[in-house]
Formats: sequence, C-alpha cells, structure tokens
Amino acid sequence: MSLYDDAVLVLKGYESPDRAQVELRQGYLDHLAQHPDGMWKACGAGHLTASALVIDPERGRVLLTLHRKLRMWLQMGGHCEPLDESLAGAALREATEESGITGLTLLGGGPVRLDRHPIPAPCHWHLDVQYAALAPSGATEQISEESLDLRWFAYDEVASVADASVVRLMERTRAELERRG
Repeated sequence: MSLYDDAVLVLKGYESPDRAQVELRQGYLDHLAQHPDGMWKACGAGHLTASALVIDPERGRVLLTLHRKLRMWLQMGGHCEPLDESLAGAALREATEESGITGLTLLGGGPVRLDRHPIPAPCHWHLDVQYAALAPSGATEQISEESLDLRWFAYDEVASVADASVVRLMERTRAELERRG
C-alpha cells in the first residue's frame, strides 16, 4: 500500500465529535483527490504532514520543540518522506528524530486531531494529521538540528508558550487518553 493510499484510509476512518474536524477531514480527502502529489512538499497547493505531541501522562507534561525556522513552541512533526509507509509511521519517525527519545509509542486508535495552517510560499498549506506519542518512563530528550530548544511543559503551562493549535492538540490528546484508556 502506498503512503497516499494509507492517508486516504486513515482519513476515511478518522472520527471526531467536532463538526469542524469532520469538515476538515473531508477537505483533506478532497485535496488528495484533486492532487495525486498531495503527500509531498513539492505540491504547491499544499500537502499533508504528520506530527505527534510527545506526552508524559505520568508526570502531566508534554515535550515541545522550539522550531528553528518558525521560532515557536510546537509539537514534533513535519513532511512525509518517500520511505514512510504510513502517516502513523511518519509521525512516529518525526517525533523520534526531533525529540531524541527512543521507545516512543503512538496512542492507539489513529490521529487525535487535524490542523490546516498556512505556510510561506512556494507551498501554501500544511494539512497536518496529528497523533499523540507516549514517552516511556524515564525518557530523556535530545535536541536535534531542527530545534533551537526542547522543553517539557506542564499541561497548564502550554497555553502561555504555544499557540492555540498546540493547546487544542494537547486538550484533545488528554481527552483521548481518558477515552481510549
């Protein structure tokens, strides 16, 4: 199965109680139907990306990266690569590369959220498929070349350092942790 086919299946199976998320899911599917290259950075109309919020539920905290180019505190994530076989695999690869933490596992049940955001030209949109990655007990992070800094933040600190999309991802992740158990 190609990464494109996996993305279509993941999106068709994605459910959310939030109507805006359901509409966004359909927008992603429409984008892929119109752009066979919609998985790749070269697609000027926008492309899917995969990200994961690294979370340590035992300590009530999340790991954020101070993005080198954007200079914002964000979850780990980025572009899909030709060797990625699935969106989940791409999200886990990105989270592992950017956090330096081995042994991350994705929260089962698929993505927790979708987020469409503008980016600078030549490409115009990231259609981010967002997962949650659980940090193993005693995890130690290590900064990558893509980050200026990595830092653990308590849940109640995230809103003071990150934008609303990261806060929504954290809130949705916490709700999914409770729901999925």
